Amino acid sequence: MADSILCFEDGDFDGLLPAEGFYPAVVERARFHTSQRGNTTLQVICEIAGVPASYDIVADYFVLSGSSERGRAVSRKRLLELYRACGLCPKTGDPIRPEALTGSQIEIHLGHETYEGALRLRVLGYRALP
Repeated sequence: MADSILCFEDGDFDGLLPAEGFYPAVVERARFHTSQRGNTTLQVICEIAGVPASYDIVADYFVLSGSSERGRAVSRKRLLELYRACGLCPKTGDPIRPEALTGSQIEIHLGHETYEGALRLRVLGYRALP
């Protein structure tokens, strides 16, 4: 880039999050992950349609081991909701298979939360596309 100067743009400063609500999304990636505290989690990355590029990817984490009993129970309920939104019907004893989620088209419910003083997106839930 001869003589070009890279600069910040107006859109870098607007900070306007997409409105809270449901958005069509695709599960791009799902994988087991070990948290900083040593807990086994399932990390799910979704690409959201219809939002600015700076907000079109969200990560969600489901704690599967360690943590508190309540934390695991909430994570497993949320994971079951995601599986059903993806058209899957797991039963007791079925293995959790991240690869089964990848490529699924769903609706993702986004909300706002404040984290360390900054407003950010939060995944509130999932449902099947209408």
